[in-house]
Amino acid sequence: MRVIRPFDPWKSPLCTCPKKYSFNPYTGCAHGCLYCYATYIPNFYKLREKKGLFKNLEKDLKELPANSLISMSNSSDPYPPVEREREITRRCLEILKDYDVRLMVVTKSNIVLRDLKILSEMRSAVSITITGLDEFEPNAPPAEERMEALKAVKDYGIPAILRFDPVIPGINDSRLDIIEKTMPDHVVTSTLKLKADSMARMEKKLPWLRKVGFEKKGAYRYFPENLRREVLDRIRNFCEELGISVGFCREGFKFPSKSCDGSHLIP
Repeated sequence: MRVIRPFDPWKSPLCTCPKKYSFNPYTGCAHGCLYCYATYIPNFYKLREKKGLFKNLEKDLKELPANSLISMSNSSDPYPPVEREREITRRCLEILKDYDVRLMVVTKSNIVLRDLKILSEMRSAVSITITGLDEFEPNAPPAEERMEALKAVKDYGIPAILRFDPVIPGINDSRLDIIEKTMPDHVVTSTLKLKADSMARMEKKLPWLRKVGFEKKGAYRYFPENLRREVLDRIRNFCEELGISVGFCREGFKFPSKSCDGSHLIP
């Protein structure tokens, strides 16, 4: 069974990512984020381990082109709380290192700090999601802990990327202090995008969402374009004043950096 798959197999016209692959060491996620887009996966909030993971990972790696870019993970966080004891992601890193791939680690957890040594020996970057929306991310480490983790990644000499995503206008769009406190090498940001199930969850916390004139783009509900542009332009201008590159994720707007996800930082 393949565990490394092409990223964005649906080829969304809004996706500006370079060609890359997606790899999730776990199935499902324990962080329980209310806005999560990946709940199309059955029983998504119930974390599971994958049978034959290491064997299948090696098999897939042998078939990848040289210098392939792998994003770990795009749906299931590679550092759930059980990773401290299970070390499944750590074992995957040891395997990935042997194949000299380019690796982008995407997480909401400070457990990644445990693996900085092995990541420093790879062509890698670490992207940590920090939104300031702790009440919407009930089982993830608090934002303050993630900020400290991102600073530690940068101090270790590994490209440090801040995912300021999702941004909810009127809720956390003013949290530009997260950018200034962490001073990452790159910021990737986007506004909240909701499917039917995440809309139902978020409306319980933010009833005013029912009155927003969302724009429908495929299965997603987007905030109105003028509002998205205003919010993202403000973030872009703030980053540029600090000398930090910035990219937008699936917004349909141009951005100034070499990549949206920060993968240009990986040699």
